[in-house]
Amino acid sequence: MKIALMDSGIGLLAATVAVRRLRPDADLVLSLDPEGMPWGPRTPEDLTGRALAVAEAAAAYRPDALIVGCNTATVHALPALRARLEPGVPVIGTVPAIKPAAAGGGHVAIWATPATTGSPYQRGLIEDFAGGVKVTEVPCWGLAEAVEHADEAAITTAVAAAAALTPDEVTTVVLGCTHYELVADLIRSALQRPGRPPLVLHGSAGAVAAQALRRIGSHPEPGAPAVGAVTVLLNGRESGLPAPALAYGEGRLLQEVSPAR
Repeated sequence: MKIALMDSGIGLLAATVAVRRLRPDADLVLSLDPEGMPWGPRTPEDLTGRALAVAEAAAAYRPDALIVGCNTATVHALPALRARLEPGVPVIGTVPAIKPAAAGGGHVAIWATPATTGSPYQRGLIEDFAGGVKVTEVPCWGLAEAVEHADEAAITTAVAAAAALTPDEVTTVVLGCTHYELVADLIRSALQRPGRPPLVLHGSAGAVAAQALRRIGSHPEPGAPAVGAVTVLLNGRESGLPAPALAYGEGRLLQEVSPAR
């Protein structure tokens, strides 16, 4: 089995590790666009063009499925990616976990990039899946970029700024950008109020990994031998994991269990 994942940068790490844990025997192909990141500020047309190039680089390795490990790319490029690659390669997008977050009740906050916050796409998800639940959209200025570069000071500043915009009564937080899952513990610490029940965080990595297996008619086998290799493509060229990836537990895990080749 071979699963490919794509993103502009290291936001795909969370979904990559989720796939690795479900199927440690699967080969993984990680296709990144360091020359073009970040994708968020780009026009939809430009972003789609870059996403297609990154996807085609991964598709050359003949994966069984391709995960779009980026919320922004899913919003703008998913139809084009599916038109180009399916049915030969199933393409799985990443959607913010608004539905399961709203199902728990309480006040929900959605942390997302400024471009996604307030967008018709996100507002549509709220209308479809969070009816009757109070939702606060929180723009996280600079957080994805800080995580991408493993800039601890910038991460701390960005998390604090977003936390200041998050109402105290929030009980559940949707991590609406894949980069944010890499600093989930820091986000939880910034938001947890003394004397209140533990905050619930919802990411997308686990659900995306499970959906990829379903799309190819496979099943989780976490006890399978950890023999899957990891191939990293930086703008189509085989390389190692970007250095900032090793600042996070997800990146170190991939390096430890199956060194990139």
